[in-house]
Amino acid sequence: MHGGEDGNINAISAHPQTPAQAWATLMAGNARFVEASSSHPNQDAARRSSLVSTQHPFVMIFGCSDSRLAAEIIFDLGLGDAFVVRTAGHVIDNTALGSLEYGVEYLGVPLIVVLGHDSCGAVTATKGAVATGQMPAGFIRDLVERITPSVLTSLRNDPDSTIGDMVEEHVKQTAFRLVENSPIIASAVARQKTAVVGLTYRLNDGHADLVYSNGSIGL
Repeated sequence: MHGGEDGNINAISAHPQTPAQAWATLMAGNARFVEASSSHPNQDAARRSSLVSTQHPFVMIFGCSDSRLAAEIIFDLGLGDAFVVRTAGHVIDNTALGSLEYGVEYLGVPLIVVLGHDSCGAVTATKGAVATGQMPAGFIRDLVERITPSVLTSLRNDPDSTIGDMVEEHVKQTAFRLVENSPIIASAVARQKTAVVGLTYRLNDGHADLVYSNGSIGL
């Protein structure tokens, strides 16, 4: 049975208002997914109808476009819960940053998540380009160029860095840059209206691990 706005136990009953509440709700959803006990909240007709003229998502997820990283599924969320922006390798560009700023400025979303994952194809391609000096064709090159600083940093820290190490570094750098590059996001974090966290997702068991945080999430 799917949850809705009618008090069903599967619904996210209390809408998270603070970064700490949003973080706790998000991690509880991921725990249910890992345990194969997802409740599929806020996915019924009543929820759909309640969102026709408004939305109040409690989390923005800026994640990799990988098909195995479906944000609402791995965090057991429903309609209206998450404002999702995805690019291959969660690469920042002006439109992605503008989308995240919109969520902060106009929707008041209290939590921004940068979501990477192991075995990331974009990071793997970048590692190959760094090793061989050969860039991929087309606009894939733009992705690789934007991920290269993270790969180089990881290799500088440890010449034997794995793809997993590079993904973690890239998540950290992406999350840091969101705050560094956006006065809107930086101001919201400084005022404790939102927080920015970085997570790496494990494809084998579905668990999302915290690798970066900026703001008060109650840890």
